[in-house]
Amino acid sequence: MKNTVFFAFRGDPLCFIHVLLNSLDMDGKNMGGKIVLEGESVTLVNEMAKSDHFLNQLYTKVKDRNLIIGACKACSLKLGAVQALEAENIALIGEMSGHPSMADYISQGYNVITF
Repeated sequence: MKNTVFFAFRGDPLCFIHVLLNSLDMDGKNMGGKIVLEGESVTLVNEMAKSDHFLNQLYTKVKDRNLIIGACKACSLKLGAVQALEAENIALIGEMSGHPSMADYISQGYNVITF
């Protein structure tokens, strides 16, 4: 069975909850469920890391299971999210002009799903 990686672009927490839920579900079923933060989604970490945020428990579970591969370096720099990502020990990745390459994951046999 192929592993799956989610490329999350949207900065809407009500959309991102589905990334977190599906990541945990797929991980529990040995289907991967890794996450790459891209675009505006890199800005969500600052809020989700706060204990009173409604996504904090799901976000913490995903982090504890090491399901977040990293965050787009270019988008993180442009959107001012680097400090929050570094505080959460989320790697900045970007082998394609500062952005993560979907082709790299596809060549490793991953299914890529975008949100």
